[in-house]
Amino acid sequence: MKVIIAITGATGAIFGIRILEILKNIKEVETHLIISSWGRKTIEAETDYSFQEIVNLADFYYETADLGARISSGSFRVDAMIIAPCSMKTLASIRLGLADNLVTRAADVILKERKTLILLTRETPLNSIHLENMLALSQMGTVILPPMPAFYNHPKAIGDIINHIAYRTIDQLGIILPDLERWNGLEEREN
Repeated sequence: MKVIIAITGATGAIFGIRILEILKNIKEVETHLIISSWGRKTIEAETDYSFQEIVNLADFYYETADLGARISSGSFRVDAMIIAPCSMKTLASIRLGLADNLVTRAADVILKERKTLILLTRETPLNSIHLENMLALSQMGTVILPPMPAFYNHPKAIGDIINHIAYRTIDQLGIILPDLERWNGLEEREN
């Protein structure tokens, strides 16, 4: 399976990083990474990871200005794309089909090729423009997956919340991770 991972400038770069870390350990998955210029600034502001450490997690890395990259064409076969986090600017650009950088061009290709596009949209509160953009993309088959924490798994630390969201995102690819704690209903819950 070939998966494009993009990290844009919204808060929450750690989600994209954690997804890359998990996928790095799955030998059947080949990752193609794009980090926007604002994504890079957010990584520096929010994490202790160096840019090179994150690039090293991917099998392939591309600059956002490289519109000639192989992932910019539908003739290069990929299975899915995850944008984590997905800024509202990126969301709007994808919806409008701007394809003005490699993140939005690759997403445009994913949509036209009817592949899986997963957006971890980050903003709060949401205005009507954000909601309309999400609805339009959802109607095109995009998975809108805002990184909202779950509490039925009793997270003890922020890392537990990050892991759960990363696992749920990867779950959308059809990859089953044994560490994902799934909801089993109230009656089955042990005290």
